[in-house]
Amino acid sequence: MKTPSPLVTDGPFETPRAWLRHLADTSIAAVHPDTLLPDRLPEPPPGRTVVVGAGKAAAAMAAALERAWQEHQPEALLSGLVVTRYGHGPQGQGVECRHVEVLEASHPMPDDLSEKAARRMLEAVEDLGEDDLVIALISGGGSALMTLPAPGVSLAEKQAINKALLRSGAPIREINTVRRHLSAIKGGRLAAAAHPARVLTWLISDVPGDEASLVASGPTLPDATTPDDALAILEHRGIAVSEGVRGHLAADTSAPQPGEPAFARDESEILARARDALEAARIAAEAAGVEVRLLGDDLEGEARELGRAQGCLALTAREECRAPLLLLSGGETSVTVQGDGRGGRNVEYLLGLFETLRGAEGIHALAIDTDGIDGSEDNAGALFSPEDWALARSRGLDPVDYLSRNDAYTFFQSLDDLIVTGPTRTNVNDFRAILVLPRTP
Repeated sequence: MKTPSPLVTDGPFETPRAWLRHLADTSIAAVHPDTLLPDRLPEPPPGRTVVVGAGKAAAAMAAALERAWQEHQPEALLSGLVVTRYGHGPQGQGVECRHVEVLEASHPMPDDLSEKAARRMLEAVEDLGEDDLVIALISGGGSALMTLPAPGVSLAEKQAINKALLRSGAPIREINTVRRHLSAIKGGRLAAAAHPARVLTWLISDVPGDEASLVASGPTLPDATTPDDALAILEHRGIAVSEGVRGHLAADTSAPQPGEPAFARDESEILARARDALEAARIAAEAAGVEVRLLGDDLEGEARELGRAQGCLALTAREECRAPLLLLSGGETSVTVQGDGRGGRNVEYLLGLFETLRGAEGIHALAIDTDGIDGSEDNAGALFSPEDWALARSRGLDPVDYLSRNDAYTFFQSLDDLIVTGPTRTNVNDFRAILVLPRTP
């Protein structure tokens, strides 16, 4: 049985663990569509308004848009469709839509419904004119959820390449570059199909650096990369492709380029990103009298190695701090899969951190994916406290062994440390918090 650690501050939370969970909830609420969309309505166009979208936040974005639209301009009708991950749709969670259809498909591996959703989205924007408006609601996860293979490329080939890229540890910039050049809808092609209608794109960014064209592989934004870039990534990662894929990449010239006149009337805006979630946590922590250090909102690299590096920072801070200190970071790490265990990048990060800290007194940590799903498991992430080191040892749990098998999920499940939130219906990627308490006199 775990012995609770002392309070972090005077306040309503019994333990540092409860306080860290509160910070995580605060950060997610700050980047939820219900917080972001009500004050951002465009003027209704003379013609039609068609909503399209893809991503883990797409259903919630569409529902928030509908509610605000009905309240402020009920005479102007909306239509269209969005696609989100299985389980992230209406299902009685306040994301019901009356005018915008919500579809569901697979993530992180696309399936047949991902392809059907993409085809229907292209059909929804066909035959629009200059007086019409397309509102594109784009968030992380859209690359898999809206998948339409380019001519000469099969869905099975895209699935295999996507799986190989994910297992290789490639950063999202590389993965989405390849996805765009093997697609008939990404890389600005959805917007090109909608022109001459004006396209307004609202994004919730889950990519380090917040480059808009990378979010969901940029279906409505021109692409500055080339097919040669995609081929070079595949070769660098040692991913074999068919002659059909190679031939497509050698010949493809279909991606819209930045600066094309057809995009002159289009607009895009990032509504939320990792730094907004971290800023909400910073404000809450400082209000509780906790010092905050932001380690970065766009950190990448191997998850376990980042955990080890931040563990060293926390140990150094432990020797120096005289008051509670919070180390915050965001971004998107990678996991090079070499074992057959269970786990996403956040629990792998935490296990690297746990291994480094070895139960150091006064250091507590939490890491979650803000969409509520860490990799492909049912947890958002996990958290741990110093007492978990002794508990792990008593149960024969060796962090090095579990890391060797990429089995961080099972490790933290054995300690009852997993965080299960269910889908949050937003996504700005990883939220990591390390709380360092001063030594007890």
